[in-house]
Amino acid sequence: MAPVIRPEGEGLSRSYVRPCLLLLLAEGPSHGYELLEQVRQAGVRNADAGGLYRTLRAMEQAGWVSSWWEPSQAGPARRSYMLSDEGRDALVESLEAMREVHRMLGAMLDRYDVVAPAEVSPASVASR
Repeated sequence: MAPVIRPEGEGLSRSYVRPCLLLLLAEGPSHGYELLEQVRQAGVRNADAGGLYRTLRAMEQAGWVSSWWEPSQAGPARRSYMLSDEGRDALVESLEAMREVHRMLGAMLDRYDVVAPAEVSPASVASR
C-alpha cells in the first residue's frame, strides 16, 4: 500500500507566498518582518525571510509593489512596501487561479465522498 502524503504541519506550499503578499499589501502598506509573520499566520508556515525578501524584490522589479525606507525609533530603518495598480491586477489574476484550484479540489472531494468507505470520515483521516 502506498504511503499517505501529509504536510505534517508544513501548511501551504511556498508557492502561495506571492499571492499572499499581494493580498496582505492590498490591505495596506507593511514592512518585511511584519509581512513574514503575516504570511506564516496565513498558512505558509515554512516561509523564510530570505525567500520572502527575494519575492518582494522580484515583485518590485515587476512593478507590482513599491518600497521606501522608514526610520525606526527602536533600531535601523525598515523597508516598507505598498501595492501598485499593477500589483492589484496581479492579485486579481492570482485569486482567479486559486479559485479554479479550489473548484477542482472541491470536485475531487465530492467524487471521493461518493466512493469513500463509510468508516473513513474526514475527522478520522485528519486524526491519523
